Amino acid sequence: MGAYLPPYPAFIVAFLFAIASLSVFPEVAFATSKHASVTRHYKFDIKLKNVTRLCRTKAIVTVNGKFPGPRIIAREGDRVIVKVVNHVSNNISIHWHGVRQLQSGWADGPSYITQCPIQTGQSYVYNFTIVGQRGTLFWHAHITWLRSTVYGPLIILPKHNASYPFAKPHKEVPIIFGEWWNADPEAVLQQALQTGAGPNVSDAYTFNGLPGPLYNCSQKDTFRLKVKPGKTYLLRLINAALNDELFFTIANHTFTIVEADAIYIKPIKTNILLLTPGQTTNILLKTKPQAPNATFFILAKPYITGMGTFDNTTVAGILEYENPSNSSSTNSNKLPTFKPFLPPINASITTSFVMNFTRKFRSLANAQFPANVPQTVQKKFFFTVGLGTSRCPKNQTCQGPTNSSKFAASINNFSFALPTTALLQAHFFGKSNGVYTTDFPSFPLHQFNYTGTPPNNTLVSNGTKAVVLPFNTSVEIVLQDTSILGAESHPLHLHGFNFYIVGQGFGNYDSNKDPAKYNLVDPVERNTVGVPAGGWVAIRFLADNPGVWLMHCHFDVHLSWGLRMAWVVQDGKLPNQKLPPPPSDLPKC
Repeated sequence: MGAYLPPYPAFIVAFLFAIASLSVFPEVAFATSKHASVTRHYKFDIKLKNVTRLCRTKAIVTVNGKFPGPRIIAREGDRVIVKVVNHVSNNISIHWHGVRQLQSGWADGPSYITQCPIQTGQSYVYNFTIVGQRGTLFWHAHITWLRSTVYGPLIILPKHNASYPFAKPHKEVPIIFGEWWNADPEAVLQQALQTGAGPNVSDAYTFNGLPGPLYNCSQKDTFRLKVKPGKTYLLRLINAALNDELFFTIANHTFTIVEADAIYIKPIKTNILLLTPGQTTNILLKTKPQAPNATFFILAKPYITGMGTFDNTTVAGILEYENPSNSSSTNSNKLPTFKPFLPPINASITTSFVMNFTRKFRSLANAQFPANVPQTVQKKFFFTVGLGTSRCPKNQTCQGPTNSSKFAASINNFSFALPTTALLQAHFFGKSNGVYTTDFPSFPLHQFNYTGTPPNNTLVSNGTKAVVLPFNTSVEIVLQDTSILGAESHPLHLHGFNFYIVGQGFGNYDSNKDPAKYNLVDPVERNTVGVPAGGWVAIRFLADNPGVWLMHCHFDVHLSWGLRMAWVVQDGKLPNQKLPPPPSDLPKC
């Protein structure tokens, strides 16, 4: 279901499938040589599928009828070609979250940024090469709230002659965190945008689409991780939830974090981790030497910093040991199940725990995996991120912070309005006039005590604004949370680039004192960072990828309220520093 082969003679197809079947993963479609980079073909049919969770059946938008969707498997250096065919009434586009998309910006996927969405009955072929990346990423819909059901793992294996910088695990298991909604998330979004209120929240969290035994009617829909004693398992964790950062733990077990956002890191031993939406991480779980007479809860629950309503529930999976003398599943159901501790949801002690946890992440920064953090920067930006309000339309009562306002979200007080033409097309063909302007402010136009008492005027401005960067510009951005309508953590995702997290702290950023504490030796490299609640984070990257790139909050409610902006990176002088023309099947608006 997850893959297709182009039309070749039958004997060649049989040969290719024989090679593919030798792989660790059955979904891999097409390989030509054991050691060369290969092209991997997949076909995504976007279609409705009836799915039952929490004793409710509803039609959801899926890829190939799967929820979550199929795995994309590739090796570093491989070319990936995915034909997406839209069979539903919704417009669709797919984003390959964290893939650098070097010179393949047309394949990045965010609607109205790099492409117009794929309309009903239309198709589009995403074509990109994975350069210098290996680890766990994921793919998801990038329009409205369709990624609530349209998502799946994107697993990048090392090159054939390369190994992991840790002992080879006995087995690899992707675990993708999601949310389940009894209502239609599209209707939830439309109601929130119309009334200006905070949206209704999800009804459950899920592991690989399964809510687990702590929810009503979900005992049979439980993710089970079956392990052997004395083995090491690589768990590929992905937070695909729409609006929630999630803590993760396994009762009576510790694990070692070895990768974040498809970049190897210095190992971190822990028994609790936090993933923001959009973040991925690989952990090594070493099982107990002998099979214990017990099972163990695998739990995830939210970390909440905002003041609005949230889904205060917990998803549970079960860790089961295979025991030759006790192999029947009925017996394992009678074993005691240990439950782990998780931090309180929104206490200040938890926010301190999160800061201490994120500060532990460090790049390997060795000869094989260097940390190429820009030591000097040519362009500095200071971006406030947070909530605000917009005016209620005339003759209408709204349900935002006041009867006359709607919730909004912004960067530097600008709430990004989606255009009706894709920004990348407008940029490439020199027709930006009337589509976007290039005057996005580098600093807040009005300074205030960002994490102190908020200003009386909470109105945000609206516009489709971008920042233009010459090719190869070194950039530093300080992302400052604001306390307007409550200090809140914001997971910021940058398309087209990885960045280095060089500093973070609580309170207001101090440009005189804080840079002296930056880590420019082995800072962690990521594509998504949680801006601390009531704090700031400083990131650096090199603008070496021509195109138009979205930067946005990965809480979809904040994205919908406008917490996003765009970078326009100009072409360089050399042929390999220029964005190629768009493919002929690029969707039309």
